[in-house]
Amino acid sequence: MSAILTPVLLVVAVGFVLAVILTIASKVFYVPVDETVTNLRAELPGANCGACGFAGCDDYASALAADPSIGTAKCPVGGADVAAKLAEILGVEAGSAEPNVAVVMCNGHNGAAKKLMEYQGMSTCSAAKQLYGGGNVCGHGCIGLGDCERVCPYGAIKVCNGVAVVARELCVGCGMCANQCPNKVIRIAPAKNKVVVQCHSTDAGAKTRKACSNGCIGCKKCEKACKFEAVKVENNLAYIDPEKCKNCGLCAKECPTGAINNMRAKRKPAVAPAPAAEAKAEAPAQAEA
Repeated sequence: MSAILTPVLLVVAVGFVLAVILTIASKVFYVPVDETVTNLRAELPGANCGACGFAGCDDYASALAADPSIGTAKCPVGGADVAAKLAEILGVEAGSAEPNVAVVMCNGHNGAAKKLMEYQGMSTCSAAKQLYGGGNVCGHGCIGLGDCERVCPYGAIKVCNGVAVVARELCVGCGMCANQCPNKVIRIAPAKNKVVVQCHSTDAGAKTRKACSNGCIGCKKCEKACKFEAVKVENNLAYIDPEKCKNCGLCAKECPTGAINNMRAKRKPAVAPAPAAEAKAEAPAQAEA
């Protein structure tokens, strides 16, 4: 009988000692939980996209609790509603959050961009980038294999006719697609700006023209047409200052290649009409393309 009781008692004793040690350790190493951080984190959407400028929602909540002056309107995913809830928890003014959207700085769809090769490797932009920059002659544009589409948690960006397009009403401006793009063709811009440059090539005009019929050739007609000094051509590429732009669309009218897109104007979409189930998500994106 003792042969059975002895190991049982030994195990119980060891377990008791370990339990005491763990109890003491839990008291010594206890980290108090800030209830404010917990409440702030509960209101954040959990996208962990980093668009707020912090490593993720946990980091943003901790930073806000420590210093409310950094602002409650930094979460583009949550928008004004989340900003108001965060401000209520902290007892501060919510401020205003200007909505942002992703803008694809390329309109090199299959009918415009010249093909360099038929890429048959791994179907990712990052992989194709390693092989001559992708399948198109232009090495600056959208590779079109959908890395951005796969990473977007909101279904706001899709590859249509060889180029990524954005459904602006679905986009929250989180920046995940921009971070994923190996050619850095996607940027995050204020949603109020409807006139955008859809080209990313800094090659000389003649070279760009040979690579894509929709590319910016640096002719400066847009710059001369703008009455608000919002358009500048630098390094062979037009740039529109979002603070100065009034969305008048004069630059888009003057652009001889269509590299500048006025989303407020009615334009024939460059891609085939979407199926009924996807029409709502893709229609604004087609207008951008």
